[in-house]
Amino acid sequence: MTPRDYPTALGASSPTSITLLGHDLAADVMGEVGFGELAFWLATQRRPSRGEVRVFEAVLAALADHGFTPTAIVTRLTYLSAPDSVQGALAAGLLGGGSRFLGVTEDCGRFLAGVLKEHDPLPSDDAGWDALALETVTAWRESGRRVPGLGHHVHKDGDPRTPRLFEIAAEEGLYGPHLSLFAAVGRVHPRVLGRTLPLNGAGVCGAALADLGLPLELLRGFALLARTAGLIGQLAEELRHPVANDIFLSVDLNNRSVPPDPYGESHG
Repeated sequence: MTPRDYPTALGASSPTSITLLGHDLAADVMGEVGFGELAFWLATQRRPSRGEVRVFEAVLAALADHGFTPTAIVTRLTYLSAPDSVQGALAAGLLGGGSRFLGVTEDCGRFLAGVLKEHDPLPSDDAGWDALALETVTAWRESGRRVPGLGHHVHKDGDPRTPRLFEIAAEEGLYGPHLSLFAAVGRVHPRVLGRTLPLNGAGVCGAALADLGLPLELLRGFALLARTAGLIGQLAEELRHPVANDIFLSVDLNNRSVPPDPYGESHG
């Protein structure tokens, strides 16, 4: 039988050593490379600059935890049901990362990249970015689609993460076309929608990650990486100050029986 070849530039082990990304894990990586830097390096197979690490880790911090969101609640409830399965509790929370929570990071990055792909050359000033954003938001509105990254259920007057991430990217010289277009969407959308919505943190994170050159297909993965840390924090707090049982009992003791209604018309 012909030996098969499975090439990888990531981790490999021998009886005496472990290599990662071409470096000795014990000697060159452990204690020398931060986890955020390593996560970026693993995804791109190139070592990031200090500025790239700062922007990337700012994104991770922005997405780590938002309180009692559905992902946090389901993690706590799963742990209540199966305290022997920390991995199950974490997985339950991560599986809830979708179009309403966490998935907006990927959706926004893909949206912006799709617009940029169709326009060459790109604008060179704010007026040009505004014109492109106005054209884009108008087209999406006319087609009945919602622009990713616009609006927030809590931060109605502005998401505090958004200007900070714009600022950090600018400080590091990493304010690229995705962030430029996203900022322009924020400026022009009231002219199309007739109201002002905040640019949300998940959206600006997607723009920042795209400007770092990270694969669009992995943007949700980075959001989930960040949220994993937050969910571990939720479980740690659940151990100290449990609330999951109260949440469960609140629903269990306050539900009411209603007649079957297969079309959801009588008690929506």
